[in-house]
Amino acid sequence: MPSSLALQVSNLLNQCTFKQLQLVHALIIKTSLDRIPEISLKFLRRSTEFGGMEYSNLIFKLMGGFCNTEVTLWNAMIRGYAYNGPFRKCISMFDEMTLRNLKPNNFTYPYVLNSCSQLGLFSKGQRVHCQIIKSGFESAFSVGSGLFHFYVKKIDSLQMDLGKSGSLDDARKIFDGMCEKTIELWNRMIGKYVSIGDLAIVRELFDKMPERDVISWNTMISGYVKAGEVGNARDLFEQMPEKNVVSWTTIVGAYADVGDLKTARIFFEKMPEKNVVSWNCMMSGYTQKGEFQEALKLFLQMQLKGLEPDSFSFVSALSACSNLSDLQYGKWVHYLIRDWPNLGVIVGTALVEMYARCGDIDRAFTNFIKIGNKDVFCYNVMIKSLAIHGRAKDAIRIFHLMQKRGQNPNDFTFSCVLFACSHGGLVEEGRKIFHSMGRHFKLNPKIEHYCVMIDLLSRNDCLEEGLSLINEMPVEPDIATWGALLGGCRERGNLELAESVLKKVVELKPKEPGVHVLLSNIYAWMGQWLEAFRAREVMEENGIWKRTGSSIIQ
Repeated sequence: MPSSLALQVSNLLNQCTFKQLQLVHALIIKTSLDRIPEISLKFLRRSTEFGGMEYSNLIFKLMGGFCNTEVTLWNAMIRGYAYNGPFRKCISMFDEMTLRNLKPNNFTYPYVLNSCSQLGLFSKGQRVHCQIIKSGFESAFSVGSGLFHFYVKKIDSLQMDLGKSGSLDDARKIFDGMCEKTIELWNRMIGKYVSIGDLAIVRELFDKMPERDVISWNTMISGYVKAGEVGNARDLFEQMPEKNVVSWTTIVGAYADVGDLKTARIFFEKMPEKNVVSWNCMMSGYTQKGEFQEALKLFLQMQLKGLEPDSFSFVSALSACSNLSDLQYGKWVHYLIRDWPNLGVIVGTALVEMYARCGDIDRAFTNFIKIGNKDVFCYNVMIKSLAIHGRAKDAIRIFHLMQKRGQNPNDFTFSCVLFACSHGGLVEEGRKIFHSMGRHFKLNPKIEHYCVMIDLLSRNDCLEEGLSLINEMPVEPDIATWGALLGGCRERGNLELAESVLKKVVELKPKEPGVHVLLSNIYAWMGQWLEAFRAREVMEENGIWKRTGSSIIQ
C-alpha cells in the first residue's frame, strides 16, 4: 500500500510547475520514492508535459537498468517526443524498444504512427502496421484510430488522385474493421468521401451512422452543395434536428453559388445567429452576381451591427467599389481597415485595384509599395493598372522588379506587360518580352499573347511582321487575332493586306459585335459601301448588337 508521502507526491505532480517539478524530483530521490514504479512513471510522464524533452531525456537515462524492463517508461518517452518533437526521436526509441526485446503495446503504436505521418514516412508507417497485425493490437480502439488517421494523412500528404474512391481504400478497410467507432471517426470518413465527391458512399455511411451530431449533418449538406445538388442540400437542412451557424451559412452559400440570391437572402435573414463568415458569404454572392450596390449595403449593415469585418469582408467591399468606380466609398472602406499591411496581400491587392479602377493610380501605387510579401497576382494587378493608365514604362519597370524580388511571371503577367507595350508603342521592348517567354521562363505563348503582340506590331507600322507572326502561330488564329491585324491595316491605310485579311475574317463567321462594326467601317473606308451595308445587315439577321459605350462617375 503506498505511503502517505507517496500519495502526496503523486497528487503534487498533477498540478506542479516545471520549477516545482525539479524540487519534487529532489524529494523523490532523497526519500527513495524513485523505487516505486508508479511514482517514477508519473514523474517521467509529467516531465514531458512542459513542451521540451531535454529534462525528460536526462531523467530517463538516470533510471538506468529500471528502464530495461518497463515498457510504460518507454511509452512515456515515445508519447513525449510525439507531442514535443523531434518526431524522429519518437521513431528511433520505438525501434530501440524492439532491439531490447521490449514489446510495444496499444499505448505505443498510436504515437509512432502519428510521428510517421508527421514526417511523411509512410513506408515506415506501413511496416509498423504489419508489426501491429502480428502483435494482435489492430483491434484495440486507440491503435485502430491511429491507423485510420495515419492512412488519411497519407492521402492528404501524398496528394493522391482524390478523383477516385480507390485512394481511400486503406483508410476505409481500417474504418470498417474497427469494432468501436466514435462519431468523430464517422465524420472524418464521411468528410474524406465528400472531398472526392462520392456522394453515393457518403449518403450510405451517413444513413448507417448509429448517431449523428451537427457536424455529421453539416458535412453531408456540404457534400450536396459541392456537387451542386441544392435541392437535396435543402431537404437535409430542413430535416436537421439542430442547426448551428455553419448549417445556415452553408445553405446561404449554396443558393448564392447558383445565383439564386433572393432565396439566399431569405435564409440569411432567417438566421438566428450570424457570424462574419455568414455576412461574407452573402456579400460575396452579390459581388459575383454583379449586384455591387447590394454588396455595399450589406457591408454597411454589418458595420451598424457592430460586427468586425475580416479580410474577406474588405475584399468583397473593395471589389464592389472597384466595379462601381466609387472612389469615396472605397476610401471609407480603406479608412476602416486598421493596419491593413498585416491583413495580407489579398487585401492590399484589392486596395490597389480599387484605387486604380477608380482613377487614382498614384494612390494605387503608394499602397502597392506598402504591401510586404507581394505575390504574382499583386504584381499583375499593378502592371495592368499602370498599362491602362498609359504608364507603360512604369508597368515594364514593375515587371522587371518582380523578377528581381524572386517572383516568376505567369501567363497573365505577360498578357499585362505586352498590353502595356502595345498601348505605349514600345515595339522593341515588346519583342524582347514576348521572346523571353519561351527562352527564359519556359512558357509557351498562348493565343492571347500572340494577339496582343500582333496588336502592338499592327499599331506601329509593322504589319508584315504581324502577318508573319500569325503564320508562325502553333494554333489557328482566332477572330481577335485577325481583328488586331485588320485594325492596323485600317490605321496604316494598307488596302491590299486589308482585303486579304477580310477574307479570313469573313470565313470565320464572327459573332462578336465589335468585329462586325470593324468590318463595316473598313469596307466603308475602302469605298465598298454595299459590303459595309451588308456587314450591318448580317449583324441584324443574327441578333448581334453593339452596346453603346458608357462611363460610371460617382
